[in-house]
Amino acid sequence: MNLILFEPDELQRPLPIEDPRARHLLTVLRRGLGDRFDAGLIDGPRGKGTLLKVGGSTLEFAFEWGVQPPALAPLRLLIGLPRPQTARKILAEATALGVCAIDFFPAARGEPGYAQSTLWSSGEWRRHLIAGAEQAFCTRLPAVRWTLELRALLTELPADGSRLALDNYEASYPLTANPPAPPVSLAIGPERGWSAEERSLLREAGFSLHHLGPRVLRTETAVVAASTLLLSALGRL
Repeated sequence: MNLILFEPDELQRPLPIEDPRARHLLTVLRRGLGDRFDAGLIDGPRGKGTLLKVGGSTLEFAFEWGVQPPALAPLRLLIGLPRPQTARKILAEATALGVCAIDFFPAARGEPGYAQSTLWSSGEWRRHLIAGAEQAFCTRLPAVRWTLELRALLTELPADGSRLALDNYEASYPLTANPPAPPVSLAIGPERGWSAEERSLLREAGFSLHHLGPRVLRTETAVVAASTLLLSALGRL
């Protein structure tokens, strides 16, 4: 944890000693009474926390907040819903990179059962966003959804900007062929690739098909590689 993040409703109550943040402060950062540490309010400012009290079962803090951080990058990801362990990696890494939104959708060649994972039903997904933000020393979390169909998602995209999709089979140009115009929407298919109907939907919605080279990458690797290239082109890395 490069930054210890707190929800707004946590500021006025002690932090349980068994909380991973408390263990990190005491055993990794080795903070004691009166010591300061880097803290952040989720989707709010960064600042400094001071450890005021170490009780038998809780820690208590005081906070000093600075200015609001900048907005997230104008890059939205549309991703065919992957297996839960892959989604966990994507949630953390895409958050660390600074994308503004991640929309997972049930893909034609995906497994329907992925949407029923406890990753989504238990709220675990948010924990991975927080881990990614803490790693990046940022308080901003992307907007995340996982229930809308691709057709519905495409109708919500901004009218301006760039619409790009990765495709190992029918793409003619590398992702970096032309500088993207913000905001950017990047579609990445499921592990088994796009269906013919999905390609048609993307093309009808103004998406151009691109590739990352001749190698076939894991979904989480493609997300990181493509996002990094686009964020760099947007001047956000």
